Amino acid sequence: MLLSYNGDANAHLIAIGSSTGGVETLRDIFAQLPANCPPIVMTQHMPPSFTTSFAARLDSISAVSVKEAEEGDKLKPGHAYLARGGRHLSIIKSGTDFICHLEDGAAVSGHRPSVDVLFNSVAEVAALRAVGVILTGMGKDGAQGLLKMRQNGSRTIGQNKNSCVVYGMPKAAYSIGAVEEELALADIPARILSLCEKERKVRHAAGAE
Repeated sequence: MLLSYNGDANAHLIAIGSSTGGVETLRDIFAQLPANCPPIVMTQHMPPSFTTSFAARLDSISAVSVKEAEEGDKLKPGHAYLARGGRHLSIIKSGTDFICHLEDGAAVSGHRPSVDVLFNSVAEVAALRAVGVILTGMGKDGAQGLLKMRQNGSRTIGQNKNSCVVYGMPKAAYSIGAVEEELALADIPARILSLCEKERKVRHAAGAE
């Protein structure tokens, strides 16, 4: 079922991290997201030869335009950017724009691309404007980055144990206080959009917009 979004798509940024079981999980999430949702950046642990085809697969089943991230891509509403296999994806700010930055570098938390690299960059440049989501996966990549996002004012969601293929990454994040709320997979897409709508109203009331 395609959800609706009534917020300002330019006011927010959604960051998602996943690993084992993430291919199917992301498919379920993207099938529900509307074409006018805020921009999405995501890291899924996946080798270089698979990310191009996976981005195309998500694009084919989603109202959101999904692509493999390229250096210098400007984040746009209704678009999602997937980290390239073998390269870290981070977000930098140029004026009022958010921009994709790719780098080789060493593995972080055992991975390249690393969810921690993505989440840490979002915490630095988007902070109050971001919603972070950590999904099914083995290990603890993304836990520290999500904690930094939450500490900097982002809203954070973790997938709950019962709906995970592997409750590793969400568990690690939850155990250090990085997860604001745990939800079943079926509830995550609507909650992401709800948080974006809610936070815009809060900032508007406070005179931040």
